[in-house]
Amino acid sequence: MALTCIVVTPEETAVNQTADFVAVPLYDGEIGIAPKHSPVIGRLGFGELRIRSGSTVDRYYIDGGFVHVVNDVVSILTSRAIPAAKLDENAANAQLREASAKRAPTDEQRQARDRSMSQARGQLAVARRARRS
Repeated sequence: MALTCIVVTPEETAVNQTADFVAVPLYDGEIGIAPKHSPVIGRLGFGELRIRSGSTVDRYYIDGGFVHVVNDVVSILTSRAIPAAKLDENAANAQLREASAKRAPTDEQRQARDRSMSQARGQLAVARRARRS
């Protein structure tokens, strides 16, 4: 029994593969999905998507969006899906420093700053985990 994991960005279908298990970053935690999982729709956060097939684990940085699970198909719609090996820790650190230093007197500016900081932190976490594995 296997899952099909499909990751779609505005530019492309970034992933279309079978898997034994998929872990997805939700905006308020993480969900693990195995075959025969009950149907679910969830809002994604910024973080690590893990797709396990046998002993191989593929890791991606996911930039928000939505996940839909039904009939052993995990469909992910996201702004960006970047393979962990292609993440640039220096660029993410720079983004985090820049966002942290920004003044944000309005709600809109605070939301943009917080989003940028969350994205940078998510990229750093995924890159560091991938480096350790």
